[in-house]
Amino acid sequence: MTEHRIISLIASATEIVHALGFENQLVGRSHECDYPLSVLELPACSEAKLDASVSSLEIDQQVKDILQSAVSVYRVFSDELERLKPTVIITQTQCEVCAVSLKDVEKAVWSLTSSHPDLVALEPMCLSDIWGDIRRVAKALQADETGEQLISNLQKQLEEMRDRTQEISNRPSLFCMEWIEPVMSAGNWVPELVEIAGGNNLFGVIGKHSPWIEWDEILEADPDVIAIMPCGFDINRTISEMQPLLENRDWKKLSAVQNNQVYLTDGNQFFNRPGPRVVESTEILCEILHPDHFDFGHAGTGWINLSDSGLE
Repeated sequence: MTEHRIISLIASATEIVHALGFENQLVGRSHECDYPLSVLELPACSEAKLDASVSSLEIDQQVKDILQSAVSVYRVFSDELERLKPTVIITQTQCEVCAVSLKDVEKAVWSLTSSHPDLVALEPMCLSDIWGDIRRVAKALQADETGEQLISNLQKQLEEMRDRTQEISNRPSLFCMEWIEPVMSAGNWVPELVEIAGGNNLFGVIGKHSPWIEWDEILEADPDVIAIMPCGFDINRTISEMQPLLENRDWKKLSAVQNNQVYLTDGNQFFNRPGPRVVESTEILCEILHPDHFDFGHAGTGWINLSDSGLE
């Protein structure tokens, strides 16, 4: 078997490499790669250009300001890439806000003079793209058969959930909130996960970037259930960002709020990562939408009810 020196500059790609059985050939990661935990021992090859410790609204403004004069909100360390001498570098083109951009990586790779790595660019917009990206990584690592086995296993798990939810007549409407201030609805692959989990997805469109949503649209749709999954935030960080919603005069008008059907999820570890853990993301939605039918054990770690957050 060929030995590789892999650098992954996107968290979902690191998870793909791990799922394919090549974690021991990773030599570097992005500053956001944190699963499995063992990858934290690897040197980080990138950093954010923004301060992620500020509020949702301030982060949004920073991103907009940075992207007016740059192609990405992240920076790649060219000297670290040279030191690690990778043979394969994996990044993505799907969202230059969500991951180190292809342009930044190409610029850094051009400065390398010794290892001449293969550059694998992923572009996940929907579930089928995620399967394609797994194939792309597997091909770069000369592991095509392993890639097909992984895809088949993931698809089988999703289809088993779909089969179970199709037997449930109740399909609650679900608003997946990907950003709190300003409000954004989850798009891309998330609407597909909602459908598999037995829900009626609102706002976001399969294969399309996540849209901004106005409050009059939310009030008109009046979702049965709200799942809050801010990009890059875990549950504790989401709790700390909830005040703008709780103080909004329209918030308590929503049926989901009145009926205690608001859930805080770990958007960082699950929904925002287009990799193998789309299965766990769908399991979380099944538990939220149909608690009488599903219990995969994600309560308390992958999601909590807003009433259990200490905010109300």
